Amino acid sequence: MRSKTHLFRSAAFAAMGALLLTSCGGGGGGGSTPTPTPTPTPTPTPTTVYTPPAAEALTTADVERVLAQAISEAQARSLPSVIAVTDRVGNVLGVFRMTGARATATTAPAPNGVNIDAQNVTFPAEGGAIAKAVTGAYLSSGGNAFSTRTASQIVQEHFPPAPTTVGLESGPLFGVQFSQLPCSDLSARFGAPGAAALIGPKRSPLGLAADPGGLPLYKNGVLVGGIGVMGDGVYGSDPNILDIDNDSEEFIALAGTRGFEAPGAITADKITVDGTSLRFSDATFAGVMSSGSASFASLNGTAGNLVAVIGYANAAVTAGIAYGSEASGIRASTPAEFSNRDAFVLTNGSGTNRYPLRAGTDGATNSAPLTQAEARAVLEEAFTVMSRARAQIRRPLDSRAQVTISIVDTHGSVLGIVRSPDAPIFGTDVSLQKARTAAFFSGAQAGGELGADASADVRQFVPATRTFLNNPAALTGTIAFSDRANGNLSRPYFPDGEVGRPQGPLSRPIAQFNPFSTGLQSALIIGNLGAHLGFVSGASPTDTPPRCTTLPDVAAGQNRLQNGIQIFPGSVPIYRGNQLVGAIGVSGDGIDQDDMISFLGAHNGGARVGGIGNAPAAIRADTVVVNVGAGVRLRYISCPFAPFLDTANQNVCNGL
Repeated sequence: MRSKTHLFRSAAFAAMGALLLTSCGGGGGGGSTPTPTPTPTPTPTPTTVYTPPAAEALTTADVERVLAQAISEAQARSLPSVIAVTDRVGNVLGVFRMTGARATATTAPAPNGVNIDAQNVTFPAEGGAIAKAVTGAYLSSGGNAFSTRTASQIVQEHFPPAPTTVGLESGPLFGVQFSQLPCSDLSARFGAPGAAALIGPKRSPLGLAADPGGLPLYKNGVLVGGIGVMGDGVYGSDPNILDIDNDSEEFIALAGTRGFEAPGAITADKITVDGTSLRFSDATFAGVMSSGSASFASLNGTAGNLVAVIGYANAAVTAGIAYGSEASGIRASTPAEFSNRDAFVLTNGSGTNRYPLRAGTDGATNSAPLTQAEARAVLEEAFTVMSRARAQIRRPLDSRAQVTISIVDTHGSVLGIVRSPDAPIFGTDVSLQKARTAAFFSGAQAGGELGADASADVRQFVPATRTFLNNPAALTGTIAFSDRANGNLSRPYFPDGEVGRPQGPLSRPIAQFNPFSTGLQSALIIGNLGAHLGFVSGASPTDTPPRCTTLPDVAAGQNRLQNGIQIFPGSVPIYRGNQLVGAIGVSGDGIDQDDMISFLGAHNGGARVGGIGNAPAAIRADTVVVNVGAGVRLRYISCPFAPFLDTANQNVCNGL
């Protein structure tokens, strides 16, 4: 076991880089991408098209059953483990440490052995178990069941990850692992003063996990939480989907889901992305070794004990909260909060919307801030586009897309967050990351604020970007960056996936890269992550503050990237003429759907109220050609084929 000094050694190295965004459909091909000016859609009417999930929750008896089943399987496999159960919004309902379980786990090392960021970091095993449970719950919904194995497949540098797929683009959710961060200002905290105990969404100790051993839990077909298992001490990912792993942690987690398993029709292996089936679990019930008949009472105190986890849980079993209730932190909106009756909002547990629609807060530095009416128009129109869109990752086929939509001003302040009833929880934090990322990198201050960061590693991404683009004015507001464009610059190969090419200027080189060190994205937050893991381990009495990065403040106690950045598609900046005034971010379905909803939402909202809209075509990132070989044009947005359920129209994003 390592010393606590070594535990956070990587934080001192923090950064090199990759920010901004790409996607499974992103790519960095040489052709220009048409950018849209479609016909505005009508103002939303107060009708409903979605069915909210039924009110289901794990009882204490349910949690004990899940734990007992997992403990029994761990015993049968002679792998003492730490097992965590959460509800759908991330509340930790119980953490069980088996006698003899490893105290710590370690993230994967750098390929070249020079460990930076979160590479080769040792942390309390409880943190890994909770992160896996959160991932199983947060990536899933009533229309899709995803696991940490699914996450592994979609976050790596090639999709699908396998020795035979070198040269393909990166995963569609490349970078999503650095979301739900413990420093996020959106995520609620266990035991926070004055906070309702079970308000969500809650943070994760390590962001989202890509290590097999995390699965969602369903009750009567309704998503109610997740289970995570940490037993082997290795917290990594699966680099080869062509074989079937015999992973004991995954078998233990699967045994825990007995009676709460995901409906077979919606598991990830029934869902395809770009023609590739996703993975759900290499473990099957046929391979489970235990009967699952042992009671929790017979195991608690003999096989191990419930344990407290600093910042996450008491040493007790707690019942979950039904998603959609006031107490869960996410509920249906009122007519006064949002016009569309399908809309859900985040709440404080006492009836108050945490992110009500409001005008821009950036009047001191922006002469024409977004008005409340403009923010409302963009969110309402984006919601309408979503409700017409054909989903990518939901079953049955031809389901409606379900996402979370966030809008911010140029300071990164939230002007409104709205979501569909069954959108995956992970998209809440991610949509805000995306909006803030697009606003930040499109702003005049991006280079200056990155250059003023406390980390020299973060600072070096500015000259690297300007050199790569052969543009000394880059990151000074002269280019409008979408998350797809930023993602092109954040891949360990440029163009994305093409081996033998240099890395993008916001990425680590491939010899240094793995999912625990992506570049600027990881460099910005590694100090916060190290501080939090020290707090969880008990080595430090001080937790990371609810603000990621050490960028300069733009307002008292606030920087522009309070929950970090995201580097896969789904956001665009918003302009008033040539002036940046904010951004919209979308997350929860396919990345092309996320792109379309953000782009058309900004366009249609602007057409409705007049005066605002998407960036002028002349400054969009797809006007930038990078001179590598024959020249590669950055991407701006990519809209899906056959995007809508109510029309056969194609190319809905084509325009000027």
